[in-house]
Amino acid sequence: MIRSALFLAGAAALALPAHAQDASDDGDDIVVTSARAAQPADQTGQAVTVITRDEIERRQTVSIADLLATTPGVQVTRSGGVGTLTSVSIRGAASEHTLVVIDGVRVNDPSAPAGAFDFANLLSSSVARIEVVRGPDSVPWGSQAIGGVVNVITEQPGEGLQARANAEYGYADSVFASGGVSGRSGGLSGAFTAGYLRTDGISAAADGSERDGYRQFGATGRIGVEIAPGIGLDLRGYYADSRTDLDGFPPPSFTLADTPEYSKAQEIYGYAGLHADLAGGRFRNRIAFTIADVNRDNFDPTFGSAPSFFARGRSERYEYQGDFTIIEQVRAVFGAEHEDSRFYDGTLRKSAGLTSVYGELIVRPIDVLTVTGGVRNDDSDTFGSHTSFSANAALALKTRTTIRASYAEGFRAPSLYERFSSFGDPDLRPETAKSWDIGVEQALLDGRLRFGATFFDRTVRNRINFDIGCFCYGNIDRTHVQGVEAGLTLRPVDSLTFAANYTWMEPLNRSAGFDGLDLQRRPRDQWSASADYRLPFGLSLGATLLVAGDSFDDAANRVRLDGYAVAGIRAEMPIGDRFSIYGRVDNLFDERYQTVAGYGTYGRAAYGGVRLKL
Repeated sequence: MIRSALFLAGAAALALPAHAQDASDDGDDIVVTSARAAQPADQTGQAVTVITRDEIERRQTVSIADLLATTPGVQVTRSGGVGTLTSVSIRGAASEHTLVVIDGVRVNDPSAPAGAFDFANLLSSSVARIEVVRGPDSVPWGSQAIGGVVNVITEQPGEGLQARANAEYGYADSVFASGGVSGRSGGLSGAFTAGYLRTDGISAAADGSERDGYRQFGATGRIGVEIAPGIGLDLRGYYADSRTDLDGFPPPSFTLADTPEYSKAQEIYGYAGLHADLAGGRFRNRIAFTIADVNRDNFDPTFGSAPSFFARGRSERYEYQGDFTIIEQVRAVFGAEHEDSRFYDGTLRKSAGLTSVYGELIVRPIDVLTVTGGVRNDDSDTFGSHTSFSANAALALKTRTTIRASYAEGFRAPSLYERFSSFGDPDLRPETAKSWDIGVEQALLDGRLRFGATFFDRTVRNRINFDIGCFCYGNIDRTHVQGVEAGLTLRPVDSLTFAANYTWMEPLNRSAGFDGLDLQRRPRDQWSASADYRLPFGLSLGATLLVAGDSFDDAANRVRLDGYAVAGIRAEMPIGDRFSIYGRVDNLFDERYQTVAGYGTYGRAAYGGVRLKL
């Protein structure tokens, strides 16, 4: 009854037209992910959502995946409580089609079966900004950007010295603490963060009674040194050490149940680069070396102390990028990259190399129109050469109407596991995608009201999946997804903000034997709404609602996942200029639901904390 009432109330609110851009977007906002170079948001023809540190703190977010779940076009599934396998899908694409970048480092795991990034261990401690590109973006970013790109930017230094810290306690004996310090003086800048989370959690198995806990310590750091005007050195590092209790499939029934199993993960990402701005800043150059190193181990004490699963993934990348403003109306962004990736599972050790070149031309023939076109070639020492194209346009009229359109191709190189494991096929071809979208957004009331909508269409061919005929991986699947993203933001007064978005899509499996069935774990309807109000004496009150429709847990569409509505409320009260106390209640109405069949989700849970800013 509660879910039905909430769904009807939300549907009424979203009967208004809406737009697909984030509430924080305006014509002056700068985005970097779309073209892999900084440009005003109203000059890109792609759909981009921006999430800032202010929103992370206002929403009192711990897991970044929970925040992404309320982003237009994004679906999140989790196999249990915090720390368990967490997948992010954009516009109905597979999780391995979401490219994740942290501080310029591609962090998708080369040791994972399909190379997907596990969002389970990505916490908010260090995150300052997130940009989500919805739709293929392979020209600037390469493989895996079929669904889109999630670009995570950690704490960045500003002028002077800044510091922040928070600590909270709540449901399941959960403790979360984080802090950061940053600053700039002359030619030297730096930012450092640290975070810790410990919780008793919930049972990963929905029918289990034993809590499965989680623990993580993480830290990030960056240092910038200006060697000469416009020339500098950039060093960045990211570290996370996590332990997650798991449930498994013990005998004799071999069904999901409580077990003493657990996993450990260590993630290390690094960036070292030099930048040089030449020709009076018109010609920007960057060379860099990046590394992503992921170690994962699973343990089952029932069978001894040795790991029951062992995986080591590592990628090293060498990059050059140029950004040249030829004339005021014409800009070229181009680059060359080489990546070496490898994995080791205790018995099998394999590696692959990929060399890429790309170029984009950004042209503004008139002040209100920006047209971008690009091409990329990736040459692999394992699957050969692949070329991708893209084009997009943004028309920003003086009426504060912006019309966007884009065409993009994407691809995903077969993973090392898919090619070389005992189930692999070394002759696999890359997955390929073609996508287009068109959208319009309108700002009224001096920007206090913004709404719009985007229609998208994407076809993926040569999808790699497990072929039960040969008991091996093969290029056997094809998918087609089309849909609409809509959004609305309203700020009638400075103290009140309301935002809502809605996504409808038709996620169809076009593979032999499954043609016309829905892709698994892709709700056709999903919407979210959020409201925040600050009272005159400083108290802030907020609420968020996420509603997802029915979906299926399996490709055959025989196991249904019921739709759900999850509401949360929050409050924060400042005490002086630098100190505040806050609290929230998640899943306010104690909704019982699953995003993966058989795995548990959190019921009603309350948390409270303190925040300090200097």
